[in-house]
Amino acid sequence: MASISRRNFVLSLGALAGSAALAGCGGSGSGSADSGADAAKADSYTLVEDGKLTVAAELGFAPFEYMDEKTGEPVGFDVDLIAAVAQKMGLESSYLPNQKFDTLVPLIKQGGKADVAIAGITITDDRVKEVDFTEPYLDSNQAIVIKKDSGEDEDSLNVADKKVACQSGTTGDDWISENLPAAERVPLDDVTAALTGVSTGLYAAMVIDLPVASYMLTQSFSDLEVAKEIPTGEQYGIAVSKDQPALTEALNKALADMESDGTMKDIKTKWFGSEI
Repeated sequence: MASISRRNFVLSLGALAGSAALAGCGGSGSGSADSGADAAKADSYTLVEDGKLTVAAELGFAPFEYMDEKTGEPVGFDVDLIAAVAQKMGLESSYLPNQKFDTLVPLIKQGGKADVAIAGITITDDRVKEVDFTEPYLDSNQAIVIKKDSGEDEDSLNVADKKVACQSGTTGDDWISENLPAAERVPLDDVTAALTGVSTGLYAAMVIDLPVASYMLTQSFSDLEVAKEIPTGEQYGIAVSKDQPALTEALNKALADMESDGTMKDIKTKWFGSEI
């Protein structure tokens, strides 16, 4: 069985004027920055809105990012993570309205609307050609989700009359094309709609990120199960424009500080029950 190869990469960043001052403000445990640090930061990278880290995401990818029904605000693992990253940088995180997943990388590449994209985005060779990524912040695999007791497996799904759903533009989408070529691949924008389709029998299965499958099946789809964990060895990163290397550097500094001071562990434990 072919699988998506794990990307091992190191972001190479040249020496930038004012980078030492930037590192100084990025490591602040309180998230505050003095006026001198603010000036150095402004000289090093440009933000869509001063004082804010503007974020693009597909807000239907629980538990990473989704809309709280009571508050109407985005919540989730990625939401907490980027808020903490912004605080380390002396900024406030601010989300754009919901975006389709397959538009996130093009939006960041284009620039001008969002500073970063974070939505369980796997670092892949193709995406790295378009945008830069931070160092990985989470590892993941894919999963085949089926209706309980349906007996479906990789072999039975790889036939012409079986519809297999996925989220459009994802690595799950790619996996179906590579590993279930005989099946009818059904790319959709909405994860919940896809899983509902599996539940009702409209689709024989869905291929989706394992952490999302585990969360959704526990919370809303008790009639579904993970038939197989696919060891794709993926890594999630924050997407940044290639025109903003100093911003990528500042984000990496914030992520490293969160690892060292326990913030990352706390966020992972909150959303996954352990430091996965």
